[in-house]
Amino acid sequence: MTVKAMEPFGEALLAYLDGDTSAELILRRDDGREAVIPVSLFFRDEATFTDVEKVATGLCEGRVLDIGAGAGSHSAALQRKGRLVTAMDISPQAVDVMRRRGVADVQPADIFAFEGGPFDTLLMLGHGIGMVETIEGLQRFLVRARSLLAPGGQLLLDSLDVRVTDDPENLAYHEANRRAGRYIGEIRTQLEFRGHAGPWCGWLQVDADTLSGHAESAGWRCEVVHRGSNGDYLARLTPLPI
Repeated sequence: MTVKAMEPFGEALLAYLDGDTSAELILRRDDGREAVIPVSLFFRDEATFTDVEKVATGLCEGRVLDIGAGAGSHSAALQRKGRLVTAMDISPQAVDVMRRRGVADVQPADIFAFEGGPFDTLLMLGHGIGMVETIEGLQRFLVRARSLLAPGGQLLLDSLDVRVTDDPENLAYHEANRRAGRYIGEIRTQLEFRGHAGPWCGWLQVDADTLSGHAESAGWRCEVVHRGSNGDYLARLTPLPI
C-alpha cells in the first residue's frame, strides 16, 4: 500500500476534523462497483465500536502498536484505558489528524520499514490487514510482524471471509480471480475524495482458514476469537516456539 493510494483517505480525515462532518469517501472496485463511506465512521468512540472492535481492544495487553491507525480512534480508546500505545500510519494526513486528536505517540511509517518495539500487542483493525494487498504480501507481513513482538506477544487482526455472500457481483468477482490464478479475496481498489482519485492498489480480504494456513507456515498459531456478522471475524495470532 503506497502513500499516494491513501492520499484521498488522509484528505477525507482532515476535512472531517476541520468541520466537514458530512464528508464521504468513495471506495471503488476494479469491476466498477462503488461504495460510499461516511468519514464519520473513522471518528467513533468506544460507545459505538463494533463487537469486533470492543473484543479486540479488550484483549490488548502491554505495549501496543496500532498498525494503520487512521484517525486514531482505537489508539485513543486504549490511551484512555491507560495502555501504552504507539499509533502508526503511512498517511501523513492521518498522522496529523491523530496528533491533533491527542494521541500521544504517533509514528509516520510503513510497517515494512518501521523500526521500533518490541511490542506486546500488534493491533490491526478496520480490516487493516488488507494493506498487504495479496496472499504473498500476507506471508511477507507475517514474517515481519514476528520481529516486532516481545516474547509472549500477540497479533490481533480482523478481516472478512468473502465466501460469505450470495451477491452475484461478488461471486462473479471471485470467479474472475480464480480464472486469473488469484485468491478470491485479492481485490483491486481505488479511493476517491472530492474528485481526487488515488492510484489503483491491492486490498486483501482473507478468510480465517486461509489466514490460519499461512500463519502456521510463517510460525504462528491462529485462533478466531470472535465472529461478527456477514463474514467479519477477529483473529489472535501468537508465535509458535522456534
